[in-house]
Amino acid sequence: MKFYRKQPIEAEQFDGSDEMIDKYELIDAGTMLGTHHSPELYLTGSGKVDVGDWIATGVNDEHWTITDDVFKKTYAELPVVPREIACLIVQAKRDDYNLGLVLSATYSGIWKASIGDWIVTHTETLARAWLDGYQVEEEK
Repeated sequence: MKFYRKQPIEAEQFDGSDEMIDKYELIDAGTMLGTHHSPELYLTGSGKVDVGDWIATGVNDEHWTITDDVFKKTYAELPVVPREIACLIVQAKRDDYNLGLVLSATYSGIWKASIGDWIVTHTETLARAWLDGYQVEEEK
């Protein structure tokens, strides 16, 4: 049996807003009960969408739904790194460094103190960011 690693995905939690209904071209197949409308929203090719579900976007811009409980068991947010660490990752990969060289340079004192200190205290976060991608921390 072969095993495969999940790749990062882009997903947005559905909040029921008209903006998201329009963005994902959801179909309202709800019913009228007297004067009350009971909305029932569907994503073409994927099925019913409830508030709190996640809408994922694939590499070919296709969309599918994932229930909140399955999403939380399956996916984790990309790690958040400071801007200077994001710049380091981009530069190191551009210069064809590997993660081992970055860590070795950290313990050799090559990086400025703030970068080295962050890497030493967040080594696992750096590794996840290096492998899976990352989000840049918002400026305070």
